[in-house]
Order: sequence, then C-alpha cells, then structure tokens
Amino acid sequence: MAKFILTYRYPTDYEALADPDSLEAWASFLREIGPNVVDPGWPVFERPTIVGTAGTATRLAGYSVVDVDDAESAAALAKKCPTLLKGGGVEVGTLAQLPDEHPAEAIRADRRPR
Repeated sequence: MAKFILTYRYPTDYEALADPDSLEAWASFLREIGPNVVDPGWPVFERPTIVGTAGTATRLAGYSVVDVDDAESAAALAKKCPTLLKGGGVEVGTLAQLPDEHPAEAIRADRRPR
C-alpha cells in the first residue's frame, strides 16, 4: 500500500472555532478513516504565516512538525528551507491542542511504543 498526505484547507473567511459542528465533524471523519491513518495530524486554527511563495503556483513538497516557543521561531526555521531557493514556500501553522477524548488522540495513543 502507498502512503499519502492529506492537507486540509478551509476558505479564508471560515472560523473553525466559531463553528459548533466542527469538532464533531472532524471526530466523525477520523473515526471513519481511522483504520487507514498513519499520523492523524493536528488542526490549525490560527492564520498561517507564509514564508516565500505558497498557493496555486506551488505544490506540496512534504511536511515537518517542529517544537519551538512561538510562531516567529517556527517562521525563522522555515526561512532556512531549501524550497525557498527554488521559488517555493513554506506555510507555517500553529497546531492546536485536542481534548484527550478526541479520536485523533486515541489514534496517537494506539501508535505510541509501549
């Protein structure tokens, strides 16, 4: 089987935190696709920072998750990315914390080494 990354994008005017149905919709989606999930990822609720070029002129080249103090520190790391030298860019989003009972957290817990 091949592995694929799914990147999710909302319209720029949509506020997931203001939508009372958002969390349950994502929980339902993750329950449905759960057997196929390798990494459930995290939601991004805050507006991302764009370093370089991002949008329809670029394509997905991969992803990394970093642990730093703040968005500015993450953007500073993104500025070192080699995609920038080729006219690409990096979208930096703050990953949200999920409640322990969320299906994504259950998937993560099931995949931790014991």
